Amino acid sequence: MGVILGIIFGASSLYLALKVGITVSASIPVAVLSITLFRAFSKVFGLPKATILQNNIVQTTGSAGESIAFGVAVTMPALLILGYNMEIGRTMLVAILGGLLGVLMMIPLRWALIVKGHGELTYPEGTACAEVLIVGEKGGTSARTVFTGFGVGLLYKFLNVGMKLWNDVPEHILSWYKGGHFSTEVSPELLGVGYIIGTRVSLIMAGGGVLSALVLTPAIVLFGSGLKEPLFPATKLISDMSIHEIWSSYVLYIGAGAVAAGGIISLFQSLPTIVRSITAGLKGMEGTAASRKVAKVPRTEKDIPMTVVLGGVALLILAIWAAPVLKMNLLGAILIVVFGFLFVLVASRITGEIGSSSSPISGMTVATLLLTCLIFVMIGWVGIDYRVTALSIAAIVCIAASNGGTTSQDLKTGFLVGATPKAQQIALLIGVLTSAIVIGYTLLLLNDASTIYAKRSFPNVTFDTTNLSKEKVGGPEGTRDSSEYSVLQLTQPRDGIAVGKYLVDSSGHIAYLVDPGINGVLKNRDNGVKVQKYDAPKARLMSLIIDGILTQKLPWGLVLIGVFIAVVLEMSGISALPFAVGVYLPLSASTPIMFGGLVRFLVEKTSDKKKTAEEAESAPGVLLSSGLIAGGSIAGIGIAILSIKEDWGSALDFSKSFPLSGADWFSYIPFILMMLFVYLVGREFILNPKKR
Repeated sequence: MGVILGIIFGASSLYLALKVGITVSASIPVAVLSITLFRAFSKVFGLPKATILQNNIVQTTGSAGESIAFGVAVTMPALLILGYNMEIGRTMLVAILGGLLGVLMMIPLRWALIVKGHGELTYPEGTACAEVLIVGEKGGTSARTVFTGFGVGLLYKFLNVGMKLWNDVPEHILSWYKGGHFSTEVSPELLGVGYIIGTRVSLIMAGGGVLSALVLTPAIVLFGSGLKEPLFPATKLISDMSIHEIWSSYVLYIGAGAVAAGGIISLFQSLPTIVRSITAGLKGMEGTAASRKVAKVPRTEKDIPMTVVLGGVALLILAIWAAPVLKMNLLGAILIVVFGFLFVLVASRITGEIGSSSSPISGMTVATLLLTCLIFVMIGWVGIDYRVTALSIAAIVCIAASNGGTTSQDLKTGFLVGATPKAQQIALLIGVLTSAIVIGYTLLLLNDASTIYAKRSFPNVTFDTTNLSKEKVGGPEGTRDSSEYSVLQLTQPRDGIAVGKYLVDSSGHIAYLVDPGINGVLKNRDNGVKVQKYDAPKARLMSLIIDGILTQKLPWGLVLIGVFIAVVLEMSGISALPFAVGVYLPLSASTPIMFGGLVRFLVEKTSDKKKTAEEAESAPGVLLSSGLIAGGSIAGIGIAILSIKEDWGSALDFSKSFPLSGADWFSYIPFILMMLFVYLVGREFILNPKKR
């Protein structure tokens, strides 16, 4: 059960991370579903009632998928942006290695952080999950709210994106304010994210989107529309560029600078905690060894033996070094172990103090990437050949840190309900392996389903195709062209041709641009059918850092503008990272998150009872929002699978039969109704028979 739920929530987390670069914890929804499903099985099939420890194992196993999905989505799509293939072997191997490393390195820290630090470190999500399991043991928890949210999100997304009954991203260009625009992605998953992360964070994030869409873009149009030459890094005149082209050519780099600065600032703010974490962790490990010599270890204190842990870490180092797809050397393997242990320790400690939602995993990944690239520069490893190595190091460390924080939350939950740590650690290793395999295939599936083979012609440029591999046109475009072409992976610009993957004909001329589904540019196929692209914001940031340092090609003026925007916000007492993410994302991604935060504000302001932090984590509105995220994301993945076949996608399209499908104003009606539904559930007016 834990494996199945972990795969479902891992896939939905991957989908969410590709869209907006963030995920939400899956532990509580998985715990609630486990309690209810096993209760139903016992009634229908006459099975024994599940114990609290069995439900805890399901929750522990199922939580691994979300943390791995975040690490994979933050890093691996950068390969596409840098002009490489995102191979399934590399993606799965990085996910497995990082996930296993995170679990193994948390095992020797468990006693120091979970047991010895019980009175000091609260682990808010882990404590709230334990409360859910305890209440469920007494018969008071129902998954009806999560199931309802899942069904509503699934149905809404299918009608919206699958059948195209209304626009999924209504946009309004402000003709009276050149460059200004407003747009909203009316999606259930982003509304749910806004409700879960809360009012303040969602509004700060939307503020960044407003700066991007209504300040920076109009300013660039105002000052640049009179230029007679293209302004670096763009190759077109600003007066000839669309709003999206201005955003991708200029605002994107400003946002990247802000996100990188915000992540590093949050990391520096955590330095006292980092120092305490390292000191306490190392001391705690000594205490662990000493305490186990004194008396027989009880069941609730049994971990996987240290010999197994050390052997596992040694095997992981050898695997990292030996795997040809990673292009790793001994120095890279050593850096992974050093950074991995440091950031697993830091992530686990910070998670215990302020929760996983506020843990600066992105900042740690940026720091790892910066330090790795700087080390490479110092020893002369510069140029495009070392980009994959640097990214692989950052990817494994990011996944390890993310999974280390999740592992510590799970072990805290187990500590509070009397679980066996060794059983939980084995369950986590199983959850890591199964989720990593499925997440790797899901990532490639989402990319392939939205990849467009766009015809291109550069008659004055030819390429030698002697040593190039062969490939046919894929996707719906392949039904109209069955020819075989040579595959050109352009990892640096040439003769005005951008980095990317191209198909070259027998004469050496480019015939197609393979525009990827992740971070691609084109939104419509040549038959006019709209496809969904994924911005992968954090992965784009990683590619900019790698490319900027190792190839010394980056518009530093734009990046520094973003850096100082983050500095100004921190000086004003505002957390820069969520604001920077808003600048970095299209406004359409920030506005539904803002609306979700506003719905939660109304729920909390009009409620009679003030909830504690633990109660808020498992409140009806939060559970419903978790279901909306899972349902909307799974529907998005299902629609992507169907769109691989052109006939299937066309059969679903009812836009021509529904006259209001093209009206932007109509798109807001079902979205407002969904917001009203979330409010009513949050206030417990519906789906709560006790309240009635």
